[in-house]
Amino acid sequence: MISAIWYGSVSLAILYSGSGKAGAQVPRTNKISIKLQLGNSSAVKVEKAPLKYNKQMAFSFTLDDGYRSAFLCAYPLLNGGKISPSFTDEWSQDEGGDGSLSKGLHFSDGCGHAVPFRMGVAINASSLRDKPANRGNLSWQEVKTLYHSGWDILNHSFQHATKHGTAYESEVVRNTEAVEQQLGFRMTQFVVPGGESDPGYDMEYAKAAFKNGVLAVATTSGPGPVIEVEKPQDLHQLIFQRAFAKSNADDKNYTLMNQYLRRIDSLIKRPEKLWYNEFSHGVGNSNLWGISLVYSDFKYYMTNLAKKHGQTGSDQLWMAPWQEVYEYIWLRDRVRVNSVQKGRIVTIVLDFPELPPGFRYKDLSLIVGSKSGFRVLSNTAGCKITDNGTGSHNLLNIQFCK
Repeated sequence: MISAIWYGSVSLAILYSGSGKAGAQVPRTNKISIKLQLGNSSAVKVEKAPLKYNKQMAFSFTLDDGYRSAFLCAYPLLNGGKISPSFTDEWSQDEGGDGSLSKGLHFSDGCGHAVPFRMGVAINASSLRDKPANRGNLSWQEVKTLYHSGWDILNHSFQHATKHGTAYESEVVRNTEAVEQQLGFRMTQFVVPGGESDPGYDMEYAKAAFKNGVLAVATTSGPGPVIEVEKPQDLHQLIFQRAFAKSNADDKNYTLMNQYLRRIDSLIKRPEKLWYNEFSHGVGNSNLWGISLVYSDFKYYMTNLAKKHGQTGSDQLWMAPWQEVYEYIWLRDRVRVNSVQKGRIVTIVLDFPELPPGFRYKDLSLIVGSKSGFRVLSNTAGCKITDNGTGSHNLLNIQFCK
């Protein structure tokens, strides 16, 4: 079962390493110590935030099938850069955009630093190649660029196989091994491919994925696409569903995109902390296979989302890919936080669990509830610490770089 965590007021982002099985009781092997000096000796309360940077809602968006428009259009729009002009692929589909220059779309880390919107791409390794020049799928180098820019790369089976006789375990394992060999990291999240299939094939895929080290599976069943995340979660072999976003050929006034935006508005206004998952396929000028967002719709959706809830808006949205959010919640629920106050000095000790294989993000947000400001006196070597420093002065972002 999955539901939500409300913990509390300073944010920590911590990076470290380890191994272990998700959902199991694993030995704690890492401790981090941080010492603060308060402005006065009033009592302080240190708690874990439900979401990174203590945002109100996490929004994860995945582009399935590894189409080239993810790199030509979505990536430069969100990260900043030149969006591709019209680009006709090998299937006579236009996977380009409007050729404009984007400054990127951002939320803040709560400490004055801009963080670009990021997404996930679910790939089939068998389709990745460098040629022909008008190929419709991503190349290995493009996937590598996305990954190193903070995008998540998700397992979508090796050949996108769904028909009768599919070797489910082979599809999962071959895709995992191909990505690990080519790019040097292990995928831990699986997206069931859609298509002509036998009844119950998605659960066969899920079974094969969990057997081979996958931590979570997205399909058409399970909780979601909206998940409350304030209380501790049972993430062991999580199966969840996502909302499908696509363009309507008859919609010339962004009616459907405004509907999507209103849905997010309503979710952010809810008092509980939420995680919302959406997906599509292509985001170029053509509605690829009729199951995609055309670029004009995608640009309208994302830019208005940033205006309303990004850094220049409410700044309550954490636009992060699915694996990052999953791993934040997994870690949040397992880290032990102890604080000792002696007058104006507060010592915070974080006791971390061992991590599952392939774990990528080691981030944690804390809230320090105090009636006074504070300054950081010392911390474990290898930690980079920032804080908001104004107003309520209750947020720390700590990056542990060991």
